[in-house]
Amino acid sequence: MSEIKKQIAILGSTGSIGTQALEVIAANPALFEVYALTANNNVDLLIAQAKIFRPEMIAIANETHYQKLKYELSDLPIKVFAGYDSIAEVASMQPVDIVLTAMVGYAGLKPTINAIKAGKKIALANKETLVVAGELICDLVEKFNAAIIPVDSEHSAIFQCLAGEGNNPVEKLILTASGGPFRTKSLAELEYVTKNEALKHPNWDMGAKITIDSASMMNKGFEIIEAKWLFGVSPDQIQVVVHPQSIIHSMVQFADGSIKAQLGLPDMKLPIQYALTYPDRIKTNFARFDFAICSQFTFEEPDTERFRNLELAYYAMEKAGNMPCILNAANEVVVDAFLKEKIGFLQMSDMIETVLSKADFIKNPTYDDYVRTDSLVRLLTNNMIQNKMV
Repeated sequence: MSEIKKQIAILGSTGSIGTQALEVIAANPALFEVYALTANNNVDLLIAQAKIFRPEMIAIANETHYQKLKYELSDLPIKVFAGYDSIAEVASMQPVDIVLTAMVGYAGLKPTINAIKAGKKIALANKETLVVAGELICDLVEKFNAAIIPVDSEHSAIFQCLAGEGNNPVEKLILTASGGPFRTKSLAELEYVTKNEALKHPNWDMGAKITIDSASMMNKGFEIIEAKWLFGVSPDQIQVVVHPQSIIHSMVQFADGSIKAQLGLPDMKLPIQYALTYPDRIKTNFARFDFAICSQFTFEEPDTERFRNLELAYYAMEKAGNMPCILNAANEVVVDAFLKEKIGFLQMSDMIETVLSKADFIKNPTYDDYVRTDSLVRLLTNNMIQNKMV
């Protein structure tokens, strides 16, 4: 690897991916330097991170925290910004080598577009960017000669399996899913599960929103849409299998029938590091997998009767246009409502399905269409939730 330190901008540094990325950077001070950190609302953690890593600049989306941020860091030569637009600007700063987009949800779209237009290497942990606007993003990547390296464990696994394969034809991508905390619960039981139960993922330590998405299988639905755009395959070339042990992170089946799999313990620091060091691999002190301890791998077909979100995601992907954008906006609203205990677990899928049938479909959306769709769908979904409560 080059002896020049890579300058890293972490968008969403206070979340699960962002904090783990900082662990990777701290463990490799000769390779990486933090150029910028951004957060949505967690001002106290952002201040603590800034004091440790001394970035050139920081930004927080919630502008009410600006004065506190500025005051707490007044003795350090760190530029302080606030507002959503400032985060988008950070993504395109000239000295930045790699932009790690670890923001949650639709909020990651505009900063990722800015980073692409600046020709940056993007370590993409914000799957909603490709879910919402996959076609637009792929066109921009080609136009501005940017590069996207996936950070999600499943897409990183596929990316690693494809390394060195050149133009060898891919027959199928096989995305593995843990099944989440409710894998063995019946449909009747799912009606009464609580948010606290849903937040207890059996294998992964993630933020609240993605943990709920995992429990409902929407996370896997988003991943199939993301895989379509990342790897240029058709919907019928993407299969989901439930693998409760979460050791095989995903697989690729080639035209000759051979299957390559990427294995490892469920630890996001490995795919984060791989995205930052690609194409190199560097030595780590991460825990190693022991076949003697986990001697059995099992696989199941996903149950789309109990977990309908997977089917809804396939529908949105095949319908294309702005339908995945509709899916994402509705999901963000219902997940927030579930976390606030306004609706039940199964009601999330019911409402998403209704919104998919009611929202205006646009076959060839522009960026402005995506912005408008997101706004209108959130309004529609929130109105449904309020009416449900009356």
